[in-house]
Amino acid sequence: MWNFSLSAALALMARTAPFLVFRIVVYFAVACAYVIATGTGAAIGYGVGQFGDGDFLAASTMLGGVAGFGLLAAVLYLLREYLLYLVKAGHIAVLVELMDGRALPAGEGQIAYGSRMVRERFTEASVLFGIDQLVKGVIAAIAGLIEGIASLLPIPGLDTAARAFRSFLKIAVGFTDEVILAHALRTRAANPWASAEEALVLYGQNYKTMLRNAAWLAVIIYGLSFIVFLLALAPAAALVYLLPGALSAGGFVFALLFAWAFKAALLEPLAITCMLQVFFKTTEGQVPDPQWRARLQELSGKFRDIGSKSASWASARQTPVQPLAASA
Repeated sequence: MWNFSLSAALALMARTAPFLVFRIVVYFAVACAYVIATGTGAAIGYGVGQFGDGDFLAASTMLGGVAGFGLLAAVLYLLREYLLYLVKAGHIAVLVELMDGRALPAGEGQIAYGSRMVRERFTEASVLFGIDQLVKGVIAAIAGLIEGIASLLPIPGLDTAARAFRSFLKIAVGFTDEVILAHALRTRAANPWASAEEALVLYGQNYKTMLRNAAWLAVIIYGLSFIVFLLALAPAAALVYLLPGALSAGGFVFALLFAWAFKAALLEPLAITCMLQVFFKTTEGQVPDPQWRARLQELSGKFRDIGSKSASWASARQTPVQPLAASA
């Protein structure tokens, strides 16, 4: 059915408690910031609405709340690569060390150690974020193979089912791209682009196992997230009641926000830990298949981009530094 152990993953999660607390603080702070931004915007809109009739009051309150929510969303969108760099990747670095049985250095906290490991491999946030975005595209292309293969089979309705399955796999892809980043951390890669290229080939040649496990995890994680959403509806509705003008859809949106925060803080690292188990176990002792490398080069322009950046990275580090001219 699946190739991961939830109990072992939970044990690893417990051993990375400092990072879990860090994630809880970060993601629930983001959720609270959305509530504050929306409430502040609604309050400003409510104040402006006092100069008009009832319909104008309701419209300005709603517009103010939406504006506050949208403004914060835009700011966080610009900061998304740093969230990946500081929160997710550092946690993965610590998980990789523990899964390989390596002791963490004494006297250095998990968060500091994870951040240092990420900086050593990826040098800066933009490199890690660039790899992550290209990797997502390559994995989505691998998932698209299922639809392509199904479309060639003369079975009525299979192509429609394959498209629906591909849509579901797009959700599951969110639990797999960090696995590629983990490969660079585990192998102590000097060239993160070359490591991503290698890991993607290994992923591709084991895509059935990887995508099957990702699909199971998507069911588990989103099922738990939905339960959290239902539990959050009542307190979220109470929050909306306190806002000026009581935004009608606010309770639903705030419940979604807190369910997202719970998922990002606790459920996503659980899913990633499970996928690391699967990837490390499945690819143990394997070497990248040249045929799969060629297939991915043909299938995905993003994979070719990774190869080009890998070559550029290696070339830049082989270029000797020119000495400064001697002063006259």
